[in-house]
Parts: sequence; structure tokens; C-alpha cells
Amino acid sequence: MSRIAFIGVGNMASALIGGMIARGTKPAAISVVEVVPAARRRLARRRVYASAAPDARTAKADILVLAVKPQDMRAAATTLAAVAAGKLIISVAAGIRLADLSRWLGGHRRLVRCMPNTPALIGAGISGLYAVKGASAADKRCAERILAAAGKVVWVPDEALIDPVTAVSGSGPAYVFWFIEQLEASALALGLAPTAARLLALETVLGAAKLAAGSKDAPATLRERVTSKGGTTAAALKVFADEDLAARLRRAVEAASRRGAEMGVAFGKDSGKD
Repeated sequence: MSRIAFIGVGNMASALIGGMIARGTKPAAISVVEVVPAARRRLARRRVYASAAPDARTAKADILVLAVKPQDMRAAATTLAAVAAGKLIISVAAGIRLADLSRWLGGHRRLVRCMPNTPALIGAGISGLYAVKGASAADKRCAERILAAAGKVVWVPDEALIDPVTAVSGSGPAYVFWFIEQLEASALALGLAPTAARLLALETVLGAAKLAAGSKDAPATLRERVTSKGGTTAAALKVFADEDLAARLRRAVEAASRRGAEMGVAFGKDSGKD
């Protein structure tokens, strides 16, 4: 059984640990390095070993999952460089490029980069993954098993595509929450009671997503089926078209993707270097 050490235990790492245990991973196979005492106590209640700094359990792990904040990754990786040899290392930090991570780890090449999203907290996430050439097929299967504990996974062939993944699915839940928020606000403005407005907005988005996920038809086909010529849906969609809402959404997602690339450049800089 592989021994897995998580470095940092925020929401994503907590979701992965919970999903792994639910799928049968023994808590004894997992260790965590976490500086926040309250988080370590929560892990102890799940019988997961936690320490405030890397220790012998960290050094003996077969897999390191780096789940610290992007701005803390260089310091964390530098600390782990001495024990990285022979380990599969998985990064879940937004924007951190594997070339930079490899350099901080002293040239380590068994690396996988992934981007999960917040629905992982309820086991309904999706993660984009990319592996460098130094990672074996077995490494990729291992990384996929870990990320699949919190939802579905998609592999991309080029690390540069992790930025679009981040823009679409990493940031995507916020776009959906915003849409629910606006749908609810519109319902209130049209005179519906707050409880009804919230329920109608939430269940409409949830139901439509479930319908699309369970259908073999494209979302465009499903949209066309509920859009009668001259009907209410057509009236709303005409406004979307007149306002060029599709182009605006594309520009928003493109902005998120660009920001991911910018973060990679910014966080990849070593102190005192360009």
C-alpha cells in the first residue's frame, strides 16, 4: 500500500483525504504536514497522522501531494528537496509550473500537476491533470486514483492547457454561483417570495445540469428542445444574443486563463531573479 503525505490541508486536500478514506484507503497510509493546530486536531479525529513540519513519516512517503498556497510553494518545495528522491509528487497549486517546481526540488522529474475544483468537497468535483515525461504510466494511474476520490478526472496533453482548465472548471463554480445569484435576484424582482426565488433558481440549475449530464445529446440540442418559436424561452435567449452574452462569457473565461499563466510567471520567480 502506497504511503501518501499531504503538505498542507486546505479544502482540496481535505476533500481528497476524505474521499480516499471513503473509498477504502487506510488512514494509517496517510500523513499530513499542516501548521494550523485546529486542522491537525480534525485530522486526528479521523485517525490521520499530522505534524507541524516534515518529519520521518514525510520522508518515508511514496507520494507527496503539495497542497499549499501558490505563494508558499517555493518555500515548501525547497524544504522537501532533500526527501523528494524516488517519490511521485503531485501539485494541486494554481499557477505553479512544473518546470519551476522541478527546479525547486533539485531537478525532480516524477511530477503531476492537477487542478481540482470546489465541488470536490461533496465528491462531485472534476480535476484536470498533466504529467511530465518523467512520470511513468504507473505514476499517472496513481495520481488519477487520488484525484478520482473527489470526482472525475480529465488528462490534458500540454501543461499550458492547465490554465484553460483552471479558467473553465477551477473557477467555473463561481460562474455558476453567480448565475444562480442573478436568477434568484430576477425572481425576486418579478415578485416571487425569497424562499421560492432561491428554491426555483437552485433547483433549475441543478436539474438542468443533471439532465445534461445524463443525456447523450449536446447542450445546444437540449436548449433547442425547450425553445419554442415565439415562446418565453426564445424571448429570453434573444436578449442574451442581442447583448452578445456568449462573447462576454468567452472573454471572462479567457481573462481567467490569462491570469493563471500570469500567476505561473509571478510565482515561478526565484528571489532576486527574473
